[in-house]
Amino acid sequence: MARSARTSPYQNSGGVVPDDVSKQIIEQLQQDGRRSYAAIGKAVGLSEAAVRQRVQRLQDTGVMQIVAVTDPLTLGFRRQAMIAIKTDGDLEKVASQLSDMEEIDYVVITAGSFDVLAEVVCEDDDHLLEILGRVRGVPSVTSTETFVYLKLRKQTYSWGTR
Repeated sequence: MARSARTSPYQNSGGVVPDDVSKQIIEQLQQDGRRSYAAIGKAVGLSEAAVRQRVQRLQDTGVMQIVAVTDPLTLGFRRQAMIAIKTDGDLEKVASQLSDMEEIDYVVITAGSFDVLAEVVCEDDDHLLEILGRVRGVPSVTSTETFVYLKLRKQTYSWGTR
């Protein structure tokens, strides 16, 4: 579950901006991550080899990842929450330490009332309480506020192609 900074789909350090054809390839994979290169090629007007090269380049430059998305409830993780965190120290260091926690699947440094937001996926409330103890134990964390998810209404991964 843990995402390292190296594999983050949100860091495009190469400064690569996909062209329209690459965006069409991404859309095809967002619809079905197992779609064949031949089928994608037919849809976007490229050869299978050209699609394969573009997909590899998109992955190598950090523009996209191809991953399996799971439903935590079906895997026994009955509690999800967003933890809003205030700090008095190095935000990058705090975010890095939070990113190393297996149960935390999303970490962002923010502006506003909180310095960092961290999404957790855990088995139950006791597990959430244990995670909160570890989060509060990170040096420089001064306070937390937890937002427990009651019902997921929308989750999408289709941004950035239109």
